[in-house]
This record gives sequence, C-alpha cells and structure tokens, in this order.
Amino acid sequence: MTIPLRQSLRVGGYILRQRLRGRTKFPLLVELEPLFACNLKCSGCGKIQHPADVLKQRMPVEQAVAAIQECGAPMVSIAGGEPLMHPQIGELVRRLVGMKKYVFLCTNALLIPKKIDEFVPSRYFTWTVHIDGVRERHDASVCKEGVFDEAVAAVRECQRRGFRVTTNTTFFSTDSPRTVIEVLDYLNDELAVDQMMISPAYAYEKAPVQDRFMGVRETRELFRAAFADGRRRRWRFNHSPLFLDFLEGRIELPCTAWAIPSYSLFGWQRPCYLMADGYARTYRELIEDTDWTAYGRGRDPRCDNCMAHCGYEPTAVLATIGSLKESLRAIRSG
Repeated sequence: MTIPLRQSLRVGGYILRQRLRGRTKFPLLVELEPLFACNLKCSGCGKIQHPADVLKQRMPVEQAVAAIQECGAPMVSIAGGEPLMHPQIGELVRRLVGMKKYVFLCTNALLIPKKIDEFVPSRYFTWTVHIDGVRERHDASVCKEGVFDEAVAAVRECQRRGFRVTTNTTFFSTDSPRTVIEVLDYLNDELAVDQMMISPAYAYEKAPVQDRFMGVRETRELFRAAFADGRRRRWRFNHSPLFLDFLEGRIELPCTAWAIPSYSLFGWQRPCYLMADGYARTYRELIEDTDWTAYGRGRDPRCDNCMAHCGYEPTAVLATIGSLKESLRAIRSG
C-alpha cells in the first residue's frame, strides 16, 4: 500500500474524531457523479443506460460543492459517465481542492489531452485512469480499438507534468490469473503509476453484456491464484491488506455502503453507487431513512455476488484503524 502519509493521517484522524463524537455511520469518500454521459459504451457498464434527456444533464458546480460540504467526507471520487465531458470540470476540481478534499478524477483518459491544461498538480488531486487489461483486452472491454494506447499516452503526459496518477481495473469472468498478473505487472512496473485499484465487476442489470460477471467463489479463486506467488506484496495497491484478504476469501467482511455514498444528478443514491433503490435529498436523510439491515450478502440477492471495493474497502479501512495489529500491518505493506 502506498497511500501518502499525509493523506493516511488525515483520514485516520477524521475516523477517530467521528468515533469520539459517537457517530456509527459517516462518509469516508463520496462517489460524485456530475453527469451520466460518456464517450465510450463499455460492455459491462450500466451507468450510461439512461434516457437521452438525462444523459444531456450536467450538475451545477455549486450543487456538487454543497453536497460535499454537507456530508463532510475527506475524499471525493468524481465519476460518471465520463467527468471530463462536464464543461466546468476544471472549476469543480479547483473548488474541491481549495476545500482540501482529496480528489480522484476517474476517467477513461481520452479527453485528458484536451482538458489537461485546466488542472494543476496538487497533493490533493489524482487522476484515476480506468484500464481493464493490456491493449487488446482493454480495447475489447471498452468496445473500441486504440483506447489502450491513448490512455497510456495520456498517463505518461500526466506523469511528465508532475501529476499523481492511479489506475482502476475491473475484472470479469473472462479474466484469468495470467491476465490479472499481466495488467498489474504492466501498470506497476512499466507504466509505473503511483497506485492501483482493483475490483471484480458488479452485475449491473442494464449492462449490455450479462455473461461476464463473476460469483463470489470465482472471484476468490481468481485473486487467490493471481496473488499466489507473492506479487501482491510488491504491487502498489491503493487498498488495505484486509480488503485484499477479502478478495482472496481469507476473511469475511460486511458491506458498509454508507461509508462510500454516491451523489448524482438524482440526489444521494440508495443504498450505494451500484444499486438504485431511490434517492435522498441530503446525506443525513440517506443515513437515517435507509434500512441498511436490508442490504448485504444473504439479505438482498443483488448483493450476493458483490465484492466491489465501494462496499467492502471502507469496512477494511475502519477495521484497520481500530486494530493496532492491522494498522502496523498496513504500514509495513507500504
């Protein structure tokens, strides 16, 4: 794990303050979706399956900033859709960075060359580029040839300009331990990104392709085999060791979706970024009026095969902060 020390201390202090105040549910990171439109049509994505009038909408900067201020989370992941299609994306990032929020801009990277001059390097800002495999595999995932090479070129330009760059890689049933190792070795060693995130794909009901999503057993077997030769210890993951243990099936974790809430054009999404059971006007309403006991493996069939980091990474982080042994383990893995 290579999370910057300043960020780790900030988040750790935030968690301790929430607990001292007696709060049992609080946000660590907000998934902010200022639009749903995208310039790609990925086969495993259910986020772009909205009516045309919804895809044309863009969230006002003031609305986005107000939502982040209201909930108080120290970190913000700006997603979509493709956030670089938002005409005020540079202003939005500047406002959030000015609030000293740690901002991760999730992008397929195709618009980085056009938009990069709107951003400046900062310890509070990180590009998060989605890369699902090496060249042919990634291009097949996003259903367009040449995207991998464009993304790699954009990453190198961001690095040249002094930006912090991370990646997010989603794995499907069509992956094997070999393809996992291949892409993570490439991102870690050759492209040399600062950190990497990984997640098994969530089975979106509206995704164009439905036969590529893994179950829990398949996910555990895939990551257990990919991590078997010790590579896990040298890869620069933006994950706690406990979350990686969870992916391998070494431990069980409950879902804490309230810790990574999603705010979009429709409001605060219940119960999480991946499922839409209605929307709340405020984060407080989301927390207080959502029946969180109704969700999770064994409670809602839509949750049974989910092992996504938006539900389980915060559980692992909270458990790490609450354990001296796991805290020391996380430090040693850095």
